[in-house]
Amino acid sequence: MSVNPTINAEDQYIDRTLKKFKLVDIRNNYNDLIEEAKRDHLDYKSFLIKLIQYEEHGKIKRMVEKNTKSAGFHRNMTLENYDFAFHNYRYKAKIMELASLNFLTQKENVILIGPPGVGKSHIGSALGIKACEAGKKVMFTNANDFIEELAHQALHGALKALFNRLARIDLIFLDELGYLKMDKEKESLFFQFIRHRYEKNALIITTNLPFERWGEIFTSQLAATAILDRLVHHSHIVSITGESYRVKGKPKEGN
Repeated sequence: MSVNPTINAEDQYIDRTLKKFKLVDIRNNYNDLIEEAKRDHLDYKSFLIKLIQYEEHGKIKRMVEKNTKSAGFHRNMTLENYDFAFHNYRYKAKIMELASLNFLTQKENVILIGPPGVGKSHIGSALGIKACEAGKKVMFTNANDFIEELAHQALHGALKALFNRLARIDLIFLDELGYLKMDKEKESLFFQFIRHRYEKNALIITTNLPFERWGEIFTSQLAATAILDRLVHHSHIVSITGESYRVKGKPKEGN
């Protein structure tokens, strides 16, 4: 059977042009969409809207996947997967309020305090994933690893450049602050970081230590107070109590 060269030329032009303008979803699905439009008797304008929406949804999905992967989150750590019933829904209202991301718009911080295993990392990650879905730049990192990176960059005279890069990130999530004590140098670097983001960008921090014990993280309670003064101002503090998911034998990811 002979192939219509005109149709081939048209298809090649469509494919080439859609590829040029990076209209990935339309390029991969336009034949199916045409058939659906015929079946549903869409007029030209309705069909055009359907094409635009199809591409829009695909781009948003890829953006979210890219942002989530770039941030370093575990994809299963969502609010939908968090077991609020385990703590009798005590924290659900506040956490769902935070999920609106108003704290991000207002450049506020979220501090999640509680013993290991109560779901702090899961909640923080879920809020971070919500931010990714909203198109925000997000970074997830272990707090100790982050502080080591600050020290490394300072040693090589690159701290200012690092702070400038971090300033372009809408939300930084520091997980598990409090497991190692800082020396004066690292304490100073951490204070500079907090000061650099103060009222400019949002932070999420999880910690196993209540504020009155932050002297165990820093060189003194006085140093801890100086850092907390900026960190806690414009902050949402959620103190989670109760037993560990792991101790109770429930499968749960995160602290």
